Amino acid sequence: MTDDPIRLFGAWLDEARTTEPNDPEAMALATADADGRPSVRMVLLKGHDDRGFVFYTNRDSRKAGELAVNAQAALCFHWKSLRRQVRIEGQVEWASDGESDAYFATRSRDSQLGAWASDQSRPLDARETFEARFEAAKARFAGGDVPRPPHWGGYRIVPARIELWSDRAHRLHERRIFTRNAAGWDEGLLFP
Repeated sequence: MTDDPIRLFGAWLDEARTTEPNDPEAMALATADADGRPSVRMVLLKGHDDRGFVFYTNRDSRKAGELAVNAQAALCFHWKSLRRQVRIEGQVEWASDGESDAYFATRSRDSQLGAWASDQSRPLDARETFEARFEAAKARFAGGDVPRPPHWGGYRIVPARIELWSDRAHRLHERRIFTRNAAGWDEGLLFP
């Protein structure tokens, strides 16, 4: 057993990539607004290392607005095929422009164009409006690269707490908890 929850998470994610039928990188992202009202949605993990867990989005979206006023978030991975769950809580910071540019360049062209066309989380009068904006973005960038929109980028959750949950028979589950300290991580167990 390792005392490094980031390495343990990486091993579990690698295993999930071989067993989960769809999107093993899918994670529930929970945020809260200035009044503490929670909101949760699924996003995709696009990178993780000792600095934290990264996802990308429109920085004018609802989640981005909530993170702007309350820079704390929680993540939850659930891998049903492995009967495992990982919960992560921590401070949120922006990924660098360089990181955001590098990831944006790996996206499909249509996904890049969609980032320009969408006012994510804002009311939409009709699907045709979005489709027309997508076609306009297509025409605007025809024949060239699609740059990253200024309102689009990455967020990193810097973990303060990581819980690794493993299913056990008769609901006698195993819950390992890691809490960040100045020198690394403290490890403990939680009752199931």
